[in-house]
Amino acid sequence: MSAHLDLLMFAAACLILLMGFPVAFTLAGVALAFGLIGQGLDIFDMGFFYALPQRIFGTMTNEVLIAVPLFVFMGTMLERARVAEDLLENMSRLFAGVRGGLGISVSIVGALLAASTGIVGATVVTMSLLSLPTMLRRGYAPSLAAGSIAAAGTLGQIIPPSIVLVLLGDVIANAYQKAQLEQGIFAPETVSVGELFSGSLIPGLVLVGLYIVYQVGLAIFKPSMAPPADYDDDLVLSDLLGALFAPVFLIISVLGSILAGIATPTEAAAVGAVGTILLAGHKLGDRQKLMAAGALAVILVVAFASTFDLRLERDNIAVPDLLAIGVALTLCGVIVAAVGASLLTAYRLGVLESTMRSTTHTTSMVFVILIGAALFSLVFRGLGGDDTIHDLLQSLPGGTWTAVAAVMLVMFLLGFFLDFIEIIFVVVPLVGPVLLGMGVDPVWLGVMMAINLQTSFLTPPFGFALFYLRGAAPESVRTSDIYRGAIPFVFIQLIMLALLAWIPEMATWLPEVVFGN
Repeated sequence: MSAHLDLLMFAAACLILLMGFPVAFTLAGVALAFGLIGQGLDIFDMGFFYALPQRIFGTMTNEVLIAVPLFVFMGTMLERARVAEDLLENMSRLFAGVRGGLGISVSIVGALLAASTGIVGATVVTMSLLSLPTMLRRGYAPSLAAGSIAAAGTLGQIIPPSIVLVLLGDVIANAYQKAQLEQGIFAPETVSVGELFSGSLIPGLVLVGLYIVYQVGLAIFKPSMAPPADYDDDLVLSDLLGALFAPVFLIISVLGSILAGIATPTEAAAVGAVGTILLAGHKLGDRQKLMAAGALAVILVVAFASTFDLRLERDNIAVPDLLAIGVALTLCGVIVAAVGASLLTAYRLGVLESTMRSTTHTTSMVFVILIGAALFSLVFRGLGGDDTIHDLLQSLPGGTWTAVAAVMLVMFLLGFFLDFIEIIFVVVPLVGPVLLGMGVDPVWLGVMMAINLQTSFLTPPFGFALFYLRGAAPESVRTSDIYRGAIPFVFIQLIMLALLAWIPEMATWLPEVVFGN
């Protein structure tokens, strides 16, 4: 028994989690219990517990993780500001008269919302409430309507700026450094969240394309399942451009600044949060000109920061830089005025308070789970779990590919029962160093894991996205319809995983171009 105490500890944690106990306290409690058992059996050094304060301090000072509350804030504020509602309505009118047009609109809107917010649950629920009744009223098969919405909602897992990618990128970076240190490389290379963002962009867009191809094909060969939608009035171009402005503005502000090398993901998240406040003020208030001026000022400040040296603490400042600093300070004044007006409007309408409460709740949950997972990993390592995992994966026949496939299968199955946060913080630190030590590319591995988790969350009967959809769908949509509609999209996800395994350059090419690695 003592020789397998590490595996018993992992099994006990999974069992207690399935019983519904809080994740953070389960991980920490199981770790403490098995640490004491290991101490009693004289196979665990209590000194491992002394490393926990340092782990917590490292979490507190980790700049990458600051992006988590900022991205959560972005998604929550956009949900409250009803950006998705306008976007869905206008995209549906754009594809009016086209068979499968509503399904195509849902996929495109899901991608835009994913690139704007990165929150899966909010996207699925919002799109379910807004588009599912419309699709059913227009004659769509309930299974196709439900499957399209669930699949589009999970795009927030893979299309940046995904919170999954932020957390996964931080864990993968630590695992990559550990793998190199174990190989005797004492000047290890690193991998950033920005690289994972750029690596997931092409697979995410290809996945959206596969969704659309499936829906177009179904509309052609089974037209009764996806009839064209007709509207009494025509699409107004200004309405479409106005609806597209919000997500496109955020995508340019966040992803554009990261891919252009102007800002780190954390800095880009801060820019995105400011942009979201301005967009909320534009939607909720009556000072549209001030909000538009603030949004333009944000873009110009980002452009100035990439073109000129705006640092003030210098002995010699060139004249062009001095002029640029003056213009940037003026633009910052415009941003402050616009943000202040927007926050005041959101506060008066009760939107700001609910957004802050939701953001604080989600962020607290993430970091408490992170601390519990840190204690769990320390005890697991103290019980020899690292060596057990290493020996297990190394002994598999078929080498690296078999080890990767085995890890993907385990993560896929765990995704039925555990949230992505637990899987990222508990499983990835255990298997990541082993796989990366076998020569696996860290960006490719991170993207594969993200798509794998996305597939798991969409797979009946336990997929989390299906639970979100079931809670928001009308009673006329049966659970069997939801499951039946999700299955084809699960196969599309598996095809995407196979394509990425066959052509890893889909994930590695863009980071090499952007970051030069």
